[in-house]
Amino acid sequence: MKEFSQLELRPELVDALKKIGFVNATEVQEQAIPVALKGKDLIVRAKTGTGKTGAFLIPIMQSMHLHESGIGAIIITPTRELALQVSSVAGKLGSFIHLRTTTVYGGASINVQMEQLRRGTNIVVGTPGRIIDLVERGALRLERIKYLVLDEADTMLDMGFIDDIELIISRLPHERQTMMFSATMPKAIVDIARHHMKDDYQTITVGKEEEITVNTISHSYYVAKGRMKFAALLSYIDQFQPKKAIIFSRTQHEADLIHDVLRKNGHDAILIHGGLTQARREHSLHSFRSGARFMVATNVAARGLDIADVTDIINFDAPDTPFDYVHRVGRSARMGKEGRAFTLIGLDQKGLMRAIQMDANVEMKEIQLNTGKYNNLEIPHSVRRFEGRTGGGFHHGNREGGGGFRQHGGRDRGPHRGGGGGRPYQRRGYSSDRRNF
Repeated sequence: MKEFSQLELRPELVDALKKIGFVNATEVQEQAIPVALKGKDLIVRAKTGTGKTGAFLIPIMQSMHLHESGIGAIIITPTRELALQVSSVAGKLGSFIHLRTTTVYGGASINVQMEQLRRGTNIVVGTPGRIIDLVERGALRLERIKYLVLDEADTMLDMGFIDDIELIISRLPHERQTMMFSATMPKAIVDIARHHMKDDYQTITVGKEEEITVNTISHSYYVAKGRMKFAALLSYIDQFQPKKAIIFSRTQHEADLIHDVLRKNGHDAILIHGGLTQARREHSLHSFRSGARFMVATNVAARGLDIADVTDIINFDAPDTPFDYVHRVGRSARMGKEGRAFTLIGLDQKGLMRAIQMDANVEMKEIQLNTGKYNNLEIPHSVRRFEGRTGGGFHHGNREGGGGFRQHGGRDRGPHRGGGGGRPYQRRGYSSDRRNF
């Protein structure tokens, strides 16, 4: 493992890195930074939590001139939380070398963000819908952009942002450096690279395919449905005593119920989903990072978050695809640490379990839980009405990441609650930060 001082960085940048606690480069940084400093377009595949943020921020800040005026770099992320996460690092690092960062995302005042851009900035970090809004209003000018980063690129494509990404890229100068960072490498990412990167772009992979997300995680499941899923969840907590866990639900309504049940049974839990205000979501993340034991989250709200020391991923609802399973369980076992993934499934979902085992190259073991203690568990009446559903899909019209979306109005108007299972509205220019971030 090399120190940053060995990567031919400017002394003032090395000093800035030391001031924020970065001395040694991670494996992905050690491989990616020298290539990026040569001006090469770059695709990096590595698990979230391996230091990808530094792998693109450091070469950008190395290459940007001190006191450089105008926006030189734009970093696109799939969610507000990830945008804030990246901006936090960029802001701390940039404060020592006089480079300013502005964060733009839906759910916050666009007028405030426009004023921040008017005052001047060097790096913009944001979500696709809000970036397009600002460009269309003339508040964000892209003609001088030298560096484009697509962070969590596979997640953005999976969430339906392909048209937005294409639109933003079409407004950028042809002569620029493009970097994409991703946990997986689907064909769509390769297609974007072929269309929008220089012919000599390079690909860096840290770890083997199966090692990127799951090789240090144990995988288990339990068959339950309806109200028995809550009994199984509490029994798993009693039996395995997770130190820090993220519990995934399919809908906002169900996340509220899980949070309520955990709190009523004496567990320190916080809640995050697209139906909450941005201020509450940020407070929840701060609470979880600083000591809360459980975070209940919808799939979309927790994508891309870099939270240290998560020991357990609990899928209260089984994910819809093996791809989603890989993304979820990647929240644990960061930096090579061990972790556990536990999934509650319905009897009709064993085919999905087999697909996950095959595609993710994992072995999922069925475990036994003593749920007798919770036979008389008090569950809100609204849950009992859905006991017949397997997989725990309490579809109250607020499913995140898979629900339908209103097809009117502008962007970034908060959660749009539609039916279950529809594709997001993808007409070019009207995508919004539509996945309820």
